[in-house]
Amino acid sequence: MSNGSAAPIPTPGIVDMKLEVIVLPVSDVDRSKRFYGDLGWRLDADFAGAEGWRGVQFTPPGSQCSVHFGKGLTKATPGSAQGMYLVVNDIEAARAALIGHGVEVSEVFHFAEFGGPPVPGPDPERRSYSSLATFSDPDGNTWLLQEVTTRLPGRGLSLDVASMTALLRETEHRHGDYEAIAPKHHWSDWYAPYMVARQQGRTSEEAARDAALHMEGVRK
Repeated sequence: MSNGSAAPIPTPGIVDMKLEVIVLPVSDVDRSKRFYGDLGWRLDADFAGAEGWRGVQFTPPGSQCSVHFGKGLTKATPGSAQGMYLVVNDIEAARAALIGHGVEVSEVFHFAEFGGPPVPGPDPERRSYSSLATFSDPDGNTWLLQEVTTRLPGRGLSLDVASMTALLRETEHRHGDYEAIAPKHHWSDWYAPYMVARQQGRTSEEAARDAALHMEGVRK
C-alpha cells in the first residue's frame, strides 16, 4: 500500500578505490627487510605462513601506500619493479637524507623537454614534477624521487605539517565567508567536508559548495 511518497531512487556514486599496497619482487627477504628498515620506513608487519610463505610490509614516511615483499607473493622477477615514484617537497633534502642512510642516490636531474635526455641539476625554474633523482634496492627495483610543491588540479593535497597548516588557514578564511550569511552552526561541521573535498582534489570553490550542501543536510 502506497503512502503517496515515492521511495528515493539510488544513484550511482563514486566509490573510493585507494591504492594502498605495491608488491616488490625480491630474492632475499631478510636483506630487503634490512634495506627498507635502514631507510627509516615503518615496519608494519612480518607474517609467516604455510610452506615457507612470508609477507613483510613497510610504509614510507608520510605515505598512504605501503610496499609488500616476501615469499609466495608474486611470480615477477626480482628487480623487475621499475620507476616507482616517491614524491617529496624538497628533493635535495630527501636525497641527502637517503645518502645519510647509506643509499646510493643519483644526482638530481631534470628534462629540458618531454622525451629528451636527462639534464644534470634540478629544474632551473624549480617547477613541480620536474626535478628528479633515482635509487635502487638490493635487487634493482628502482625508485624515482620527484619534487612536487604544487599539485596538478584534481590531485589533492599532501598532508605534511606545512600543507595542513595552509589548508586550515584557507578553510578558516572560506568558512568566514560562509559564516557571515549562514544560520548558527558548529564550525567543525563545515570544516570537515571542506577539508575532505580539498584533500580529494576539488577546488576551493567546489569544496565550499560541498560544505554548504553538507550543512543543509545537518540542519534538516
